[in-house]
Amino acid sequence: MAEPTTTNDWCQTLGITPPKLEAVAGHREANTFALLLVALLERGEPMTLAEVAARFEEADIAERSRALLSLQRCKPGRPPVYREGDLYHLGPHDDELDLWVFRLGLRPPRVARTPPKEIEAAPLPGPDTALTVGELDEAWKDASLSSWSAQRLAVAVLDAHDGPLTPAEVVAAVAARTKWHGLKEDAAKFKRRGSAVEVLADGRWAIAPDADATVNQARSAVRDRVALARRYATVRTDPAVVEQRRAEWEKKRAAHGAELASLSRALLVAFPPARPEAVALLDVGEHGITTFVGDELSSLPSRLAAFDILGAMDVRGLLRALGFDPGERRLAELGPPQKTKKLNQRGRTLKITTALLVQGSCGIGKPFGDEKKLAEYLAKGDETKLRRRLEADVKSLYALYEYGRLHGAVRLRWGFLDERIPAPWVHRDEPMLHDLKRSALAMNVPLEVVVGSAPGWGEPWSRVRLAHVEQDANGWRTWLVDEDGFPIDEDEVQRARLPVALH
Repeated sequence: MAEPTTTNDWCQTLGITPPKLEAVAGHREANTFALLLVALLERGEPMTLAEVAARFEEADIAERSRALLSLQRCKPGRPPVYREGDLYHLGPHDDELDLWVFRLGLRPPRVARTPPKEIEAAPLPGPDTALTVGELDEAWKDASLSSWSAQRLAVAVLDAHDGPLTPAEVVAAVAARTKWHGLKEDAAKFKRRGSAVEVLADGRWAIAPDADATVNQARSAVRDRVALARRYATVRTDPAVVEQRRAEWEKKRAAHGAELASLSRALLVAFPPARPEAVALLDVGEHGITTFVGDELSSLPSRLAAFDILGAMDVRGLLRALGFDPGERRLAELGPPQKTKKLNQRGRTLKITTALLVQGSCGIGKPFGDEKKLAEYLAKGDETKLRRRLEADVKSLYALYEYGRLHGAVRLRWGFLDERIPAPWVHRDEPMLHDLKRSALAMNVPLEVVVGSAPGWGEPWSRVRLAHVEQDANGWRTWLVDEDGFPIDEDEVQRARLPVALH
């Protein structure tokens, strides 16, 4: 599928027509930012916030001045929207736009909903009829029974088996159907007066003779769960179909991730940014840096044309200053994804800079050179120092770029703060640390990682160490440990890969 280049192309790729703002205004997801996206999709070209506010008034959403104030407060320049001057554009390559279009009901789901099944179930018996083993199977399969008392669980099992059982047999009967329960082989709880479970002389558990009310309650509770399971079965998709769809999705995601990984990438640092007289270009794939100073800048556009992805701080402004039209290329904005952070209730805020994110994510104390020094090198014609400083700057930017690609986020650390901010230059289909850990688990191999500060440019894997992936019993959480079994702080991981021998 060809990548869209304009908003209208993007709508065509989705198979939708540009939407009408009036039709979306009443949608439950239609907040101010969502309506901004719809207005841009509808127009098919960049708009100012004043133009969007006028369109809101025309669609009878809000009076123009109130709409403009709301638009200004909704952080309108966040992905998938970007700002150039007073104009707001849609990023055609940003997958956040696809999610918004789906949430707003402008496109159908990628996978059609399975129609409900028609199941005719026999009516359930009343509380006067003993439970059956089949009813326990149906009611308790993978169910959460943590809120059920030990007495109710034991009574239900004993009633279904029509006689006394050992504590181990009762617990095993519950555990065979679900792992989410609190029943243990502790007979002490049933030795209290009035218990519905009687502990016999040989240690077995039995239903007490005068426990009719408790038995009836247990039967009703089990059958209520049976009825619920049957209702759920009419709308639940066949597990085999779910697994098939999951496998297809994983296959598509892996294929798209491999396609994204194959794209050539370059990062840029320029000085002065508004009217560049010197530019450092870092080729991510070739791991090489080239600097362009003075007349050498004339050859820069031909170099940029060879890349699929271009990244920089204020990347669109920089390319505009260089007179280079990116066309269909993907652009990676490496400026701070979030501009400020509120620190307290009194309104004190922290200004977030790219330098602050590099320091917090990569441990580089002084990531970028002093602009006064750079201006001095440029004025004196000291190209050697100028090139060296720009190369160091683009290496710092590269460290942040790679950290974001590995984690899907960058780290903001300042004083008591230690938070993660999503990295907008990373597509969710690109393999990240979570995917690498999952692959390592499946292959039963350790990962090779670099932990601590950003690795050196010349030998990025010189500090490599092995990290083993461990998983909890439920399979929901994974973590890394070193060869001595000590946990590794994943936020400190700068590089990660499967063992070189497997590449």
